[in-house]
Amino acid sequence: MPSPAETVADAPKGNWVDRFAPDWVRPFLQLARADRPIGGWLLMWPCWWSAALAAIASDAPYPNPWHLALFLAGAHVMRGAGCVWNDLLDAKIDAQVERTRSRPLPSGRVSMKAAVVFMVALALIGLLVLLQFNRFTILLGLASLGIVAVYPLMKRVMNWPQAVLGLAFGWGALMGWAAQFGSLAPAPLLLYAATILWIIGYDTIYAHQDKEDDALIGMKSTALRFGQGTKPWLVGLYGGSWVAMTIAGLLAGAGWVFTLLMLTAAGHLAWQIATLDTEDGANCLSRFRANHAYGAIVFLALLAGTALG
Repeated sequence: MPSPAETVADAPKGNWVDRFAPDWVRPFLQLARADRPIGGWLLMWPCWWSAALAAIASDAPYPNPWHLALFLAGAHVMRGAGCVWNDLLDAKIDAQVERTRSRPLPSGRVSMKAAVVFMVALALIGLLVLLQFNRFTILLGLASLGIVAVYPLMKRVMNWPQAVLGLAFGWGALMGWAAQFGSLAPAPLLLYAATILWIIGYDTIYAHQDKEDDALIGMKSTALRFGQGTKPWLVGLYGGSWVAMTIAGLLAGAGWVFTLLMLTAAGHLAWQIATLDTEDGANCLSRFRANHAYGAIVFLALLAGTALG
């Protein structure tokens, strides 16, 4: 196990990187957040939802397994590259925040030059994955890079940086459909809108962990913008997301089984809001991570829509 100086404060205790990774590679895996893969899963689920939505629309019995595998790999690789980019821009800010100052860049365990090289390597792997799709999907994927690039800067200038994160992190809601059809349609566009609202909601919960530090150093977030009104805002964001996502499924041709299972998804979102304590960082992190389960519930609902109508 690494010494306390070689661990990251906000990573899960006893994670696989700390337990098994060789000393020389551990800081780079930490830089890519491989020690807390939740972000990769949250990036993957919209891709898988979109692939399942496309399967419903094309009367396929299940989503294309090759596409699912590519989205699984691509999401985790590109999430890692995005984290490195974020940390390169935020190294000085992270050094002022209790939760993030032990990360590899602000702590000095990885140099800026080495981080850039690592980010480029991850991006090239992501490009290799993207090139396996049709031309339309490749161009669509490349079109997201501008949003991804500017997102880390938004918390310096606007109260809604989570909305820009939603635009970037929810892009996969378009990709699965595009990979199947080589075009877009109202159903995936509505799924994309639903995903943006969902991401704003869960990242607001996440941002409550840092609101005191953010306020002190002049950073902005929806957690600070909503304040004590966070729960009513979450009702609107999560509620709007659920409605739009359900309509997207119905537009694609999903039937009553999908709709019934989406009620379970609604219950999960309601549980998050009802049990959220925005003054308890551990509670916020737990509710944020619970969105991995929500992603799985929605995917299962869409799978049922492909198989049972």
